[in-house]
Amino acid sequence: MKSAAAWIVSEGPDAQEDFLAALTEGELFALPWIFEFWAMPHQLPPEGGWRTWVILGGRGAGKTRAGAEWVRAQVEGARPLDPGCCARMALVGETVDQVREVMIFGESGIMACSPPDRRPEWQATRKRLLWPNGAIAQVFSAHEPESLRGPQFDGAWVDELAKWKRAQETWDMLQFGLRLGDDPRVCVTTTPRNVGVLKELLERDSTVVTSAPTEANAANLAQGFLEEVRARYAGTRLGRQELDGVLLDEAEDALWTPRLIEAGRVTEAPALDRIVVAIDPPVTGHGGSDACGIVVAGAMTRGPVQDWQVWVLEDASVEGASPAQWAEAAIRAMDRWGADRLVAEVNQGGDLVEQVIRQVDPLVSLRKVHASRGKVVRAEPVAALYEQGRVHHLRGLGKLEDQMCAMTARGYEGRGSPDRVDALVWALTDLIVETSAKWRAPRMRSV
Repeated sequence: MKSAAAWIVSEGPDAQEDFLAALTEGELFALPWIFEFWAMPHQLPPEGGWRTWVILGGRGAGKTRAGAEWVRAQVEGARPLDPGCCARMALVGETVDQVREVMIFGESGIMACSPPDRRPEWQATRKRLLWPNGAIAQVFSAHEPESLRGPQFDGAWVDELAKWKRAQETWDMLQFGLRLGDDPRVCVTTTPRNVGVLKELLERDSTVVTSAPTEANAANLAQGFLEEVRARYAGTRLGRQELDGVLLDEAEDALWTPRLIEAGRVTEAPALDRIVVAIDPPVTGHGGSDACGIVVAGAMTRGPVQDWQVWVLEDASVEGASPAQWAEAAIRAMDRWGADRLVAEVNQGGDLVEQVIRQVDPLVSLRKVHASRGKVVRAEPVAALYEQGRVHHLRGLGKLEDQMCAMTARGYEGRGSPDRVDALVWALTDLIVETSAKWRAPRMRSV
């Protein structure tokens, strides 16, 4: 679909001359600033009583321009000093610098889109825009969700929500602040990525969505750009996400995928030679803490180590538990499965972790492990076992599997901490990964 401007251009020189000749001098002056005339359909807000408008699009599809123009439409009145429907807006990006450089001063940002008599003033020390009619837009960073605690707004523009590291926390804080006016609304402009906060938002009845691929905005992109990126990325997952604006069913560069996990799905486990319970304790123990990851896994260890197989038996993780409660949950899991050993990460709690566990069972076989490498580095050898078809899952591990599919080569892209994944990694590392490394070492030295 075309914009009104594109339609007139397509009609030829005569139609263009007739259209311009019919305009007054004032209308000619205003025409460059009337976005409804130039906008493509996906850049215009849908009608109806929506709460959130999500604009999904590929790189260069015109999302930023649409967001900037929507802010203009909210804060501007009929004349420069007339009030608009919004007077207190929030501009939220990944960092303050990105809000300033892209959303405000970018080539498609608010300043570039504003006519001279309505252009806001940037007050750098206060991190806000001030319009001639008194409307204000405050700048916030998704790295600091707590900065949204306290201020209140009647509208907000959120940019690249799907790439924020603390997306859910920031989004939640913003919602509590949208309490001014009769109908506070949010415009979200983002390239789609498979993250929980975006998927949940798209499923809400109060959300409306417009979308477009990069090609939709071809007339405003550099010559040769589309040919180059299409030649390089056509047919790839990255191309579908970044150019077509498609929300994929799993995170880009995920260490685990739904298909990979489902390939190892079983209804029951055989008699196992060794079973461990791995635990990833939270930093604190109260209702607001991260979950305590507790995963039970067992292995068949007959034959060469490269033939060993693993079965993930249970996700016994607990949320909002005190140290005594998660220790009891781990010991109960050991009893249920007849586990041989409890493997506990002690980076956060040190000797306290062992003390808590031994208060529940003084004689438990306990191995304390320390995380000296990053989560992704520790997880990659475990993910390799799945690719080799050596790991099998019983049913009922949904929350664990959701976390697994949000663990990418760049880090964890889910909400909170990947407690369940951490416990899984410790369990499989103890059962197979470390033994495999020891088995390979002599062969490597003999070369």
